[in-house]
Amino acid sequence: MALDTFIPELWAREALFHLDKRLVWAQPGVVNRDYEGEIAQQGDTVHINRLGPVTVGTYTKNTPISDPEVLTSDQRNLVIDQAKFFNFMIDDIDAAQVTPKLMGPAMERASYGLAKVIDSYVASLAVAGADVANVVGGTTPVALTAAGAVYDQLVDMGTLLDDQDVPEGQRWLIAPPAFVNALSKDQRFNAHSGQSAEEIRRNGFSGEAAGFFIMKSTNSAADTAVMGIPQALSFAAQIPPGTMEPYRPEKYFADAVKGLTLYGGKVIEPKALAVLKYDLTA
Repeated sequence: MALDTFIPELWAREALFHLDKRLVWAQPGVVNRDYEGEIAQQGDTVHINRLGPVTVGTYTKNTPISDPEVLTSDQRNLVIDQAKFFNFMIDDIDAAQVTPKLMGPAMERASYGLAKVIDSYVASLAVAGADVANVVGGTTPVALTAAGAVYDQLVDMGTLLDDQDVPEGQRWLIAPPAFVNALSKDQRFNAHSGQSAEEIRRNGFSGEAAGFFIMKSTNSAADTAVMGIPQALSFAAQIPPGTMEPYRPEKYFADAVKGLTLYGGKVIEPKALAVLKYDLTA
């Protein structure tokens, strides 16, 4: 492969495209990615201000209302503290003999590896960041072996979020395949053969149940289902300019590519996340 035809910016976009195709936990619709354009290097910090409540008073006719209150806010810091790289080469002999060309599939494999690392990172953030009152089965996992038990438990988890005033429209659930497959056996599970545009965009989408978009991910913690809304968790990732580089290794007749991805995440609304520790075998 002639290096003068290698355009780093195009390969950077290709890497991000493959990454986005594979992400479940870190995809838009599960996390908030509004701050992605504001990062450039490892150590960057995005300061996210969250407004406090606004007081609602009772108006009495012909009576002055109170002075305007001063709004309060607290701040969450999203730190770009994760840096992952790939670095591979393709020998000139392999490049000449193998059809189709190796570079595209190799980049896809690199993106797949990055996606697994990033998804596992976001999954662990969600579990660790959920409000302690929203963790069910943390001491003793909930047994879900009776007929309909998985769906019924999901309804209860929805009630838990209701009690926290979590909006209903964008609720998602991500769990290991065994949990989602067990849920799909319930006739109340809606597999949505005719998916909406929003659902089709969700990687790992399996259906809808009890008001949740259901997604499966092998990067989820074992025997753990997590529920939330996009506003609960912020995530940002970036391939910094100039860090997707082709080069010729000094000691090899080969083309090589190295790339760097920076990312970080932060739970913004702990009460908008819920965690279920379960046992499907008890």
